[in-house]
Amino acid sequence: MTTQQLLEQIQLKKSFLCVGLDVDLNKIPSHLLATEDPIFEFNKAIIDATHDLCVAYKPNTAFFEAYGIKGWQSLQRTIEYINANYPQLFTIADAKRGDIGNTSSMYAKAFFEDLNFDSVTVAPYMGKDSVEPFLAFENKHTIMLALTSNEGAFDFQTLSVNGTELYKQVLETSKSWKNSHNLMYVVGATKAEYFTEIRKIVPDSFLLVPGVGAQGGSLSEVCKYGLNSQVGLLINSSRAIIYASNKEDFAEVARNEALKMQQEMEEILSLNV
Repeated sequence: MTTQQLLEQIQLKKSFLCVGLDVDLNKIPSHLLATEDPIFEFNKAIIDATHDLCVAYKPNTAFFEAYGIKGWQSLQRTIEYINANYPQLFTIADAKRGDIGNTSSMYAKAFFEDLNFDSVTVAPYMGKDSVEPFLAFENKHTIMLALTSNEGAFDFQTLSVNGTELYKQVLETSKSWKNSHNLMYVVGATKAEYFTEIRKIVPDSFLLVPGVGAQGGSLSEVCKYGLNSQVGLLINSSRAIIYASNKEDFAEVARNEALKMQQEMEEILSLNV
């Protein structure tokens, strides 16, 4: 999927919502546990109920890898289901990979070719040669960690190095990498006050923003500082939507929560046109 196609979906649906698929067998409705593949059945129901309200889905691969080969098969079934039935939706493998060149090439191949995701999250700590192998794939996107929403983000990301905060140096340096036009960035919603500074460095890039909802981030605050002329935001919500109910009506309740977010986004967009 190209950036233009993603933008067209945002304009069509008046939404920039990304639904995170972080499936924990201890939290899904108990009646699904009797099925052959409860993880996939849960995802399928959520996707069918929310696909017209969001523009992206973000499976967190850890929640699939934790269940071994069966979990990986559930991930494969999930991405194949999205690609076959809702190909207009942007897919994100939240894998946070990043290693030396040859290894990154294999990670990229796994997610972009084998599983056919549109994008994958990566960690930039090892620098250019750990990220560029992902960027080499045409019409695929690499979503690089920039400023995350967890408490430990302040251990390194905001430290001053030669008078500049490290996350700013990461953003600035990444723009010089080959095929950097394929870069997007992860910026946590709980860091809304930083968006102004981030937009000075990457004014046109898409930002994937976790932390709205269960983690306490404010959608209105993120949009106030993070929106650009092309929207430029993907707001992820996971637990607040997918675990809104653990009963048989879970998909319907999830849709209602997604609808609330979509309606708030539609209102924000109407004020920023």
